[in-house]
Amino acid sequence: MAGWTLLDELVEKEVVQRRQEGCEVEGFAERVAAAGKDEAQLMAIYQELMALPIRTDFPFEEPSELSEIRALRPDGPRVLQDSLSESEWQDKFYGAWLGRSAGCALGKPLEAWHYMAGAGGNPGWLNVKHWFEGADAWPIQGYTPSQSRAEQEHGLSLATGGMLSTKERIRFMETDDDIRYTVLGLITLEKHGLDFDSYDIGKLWHSHLAYRQVCTAETQAYMNFTQATSHQKSLRDDWAQRKDWVRTYLNPYREWIGAQIRADGFAYGAAGNPELAADLAWRDASFSHVKNGIYGEMFCAAMIAAAFVESDPERIVRIGLSEIPRNCRLTHDIEQAISITKEAGSQLELVERIWEAFKHYHPVHTNNNAALVAASILFAKGDFETAIATSVLGGWDTDCNGATVGSIMGAMLGASKIPSKWIEPLNDTLYAEVTGFHPISISECAKRTHDVFRKIRG
Repeated sequence: MAGWTLLDELVEKEVVQRRQEGCEVEGFAERVAAAGKDEAQLMAIYQELMALPIRTDFPFEEPSELSEIRALRPDGPRVLQDSLSESEWQDKFYGAWLGRSAGCALGKPLEAWHYMAGAGGNPGWLNVKHWFEGADAWPIQGYTPSQSRAEQEHGLSLATGGMLSTKERIRFMETDDDIRYTVLGLITLEKHGLDFDSYDIGKLWHSHLAYRQVCTAETQAYMNFTQATSHQKSLRDDWAQRKDWVRTYLNPYREWIGAQIRADGFAYGAAGNPELAADLAWRDASFSHVKNGIYGEMFCAAMIAAAFVESDPERIVRIGLSEIPRNCRLTHDIEQAISITKEAGSQLELVERIWEAFKHYHPVHTNNNAALVAASILFAKGDFETAIATSVLGGWDTDCNGATVGSIMGAMLGASKIPSKWIEPLNDTLYAEVTGFHPISISECAKRTHDVFRKIRG
């Protein structure tokens, strides 16, 4: 049963996914096209695709289970030492929430295909630049203007679902999946502490999220979890046998960005402890993702946790890499992004080179977006505005990348060091579209996160 889209498109995307995972898929795209809308033919092709072996010459090692991931990771600090006072911790938690909100709000109006995939013969990053130039707001130094001459000159437009986050209208952090999942991470840690697994994530989603609130990989896992359980029998009893089906069946999005944007709530609870943050992220990601989809959340969670006590951007990125396999596609892509960043002479050169290097991925794949996140952190050299502006300018999943970079920078700097022009328009208010968090003050979220952190650490 299809979910996020129709069956023919799901199988078409599965051909791409299996190729990226290292399978030989020659001829499959043509077979899918020839099958048209015939469900029986499409499902037969799908079953063949899922049975394909990984090529023997595939150069990467990419397990999905935590013990195997840890066996393949490089050395890392695992736990960081700190001497922060209580007031400094509180400032950093508030900074992380504010930074995530500000970065998300900057990118939310630009989460449209013109900027994500490119249009009019232009790459996405150039269309972002055109929009700000057409609004006389270039370079990016504030929230996205709602009007621009780029509408007439380049045929561009903003995402209709993000207009409350434009420069003229922003009064709070409007509901967004990038923020909802941070809230759900907080709820998970408040309810379970460290005693939860991917089954509990599924139950939490069914309790707190409507079907319309999930996308791509999350949609498929949400549906599969529903089909695999019932009111009469708990799936908990055979979760170990069923979880792989839940996260993979008709889910060609299993290495897309959906898990990566869910890292923050868990990373906040494990602040200063990147290994634990990556562990919690693995539990969460494993509900809906595999391989690099999981690594993306682990990588970002470790970076966020490290940023609370580490101020060197490259060390933060390296700590993130220390929690995922040294020889996976994501690690290789991040290493390439690091090299590009060190060579780039300007922000525009950076985003152009990152785009060209990773445009072969779908605009909401994990790897290209994670590469842009890492590049933005490194290029900014500790400057909040430069970091979130670079991450959004780069295109692809603009609000997701702005949110992740903002979270890392906010945790690193603390709320007191984020420029007021980015936080005052939010009015300390979040509408998460989650019961009990709609509305809620951002400072209250930070306080509750600090409480959870203390319990876990204590």
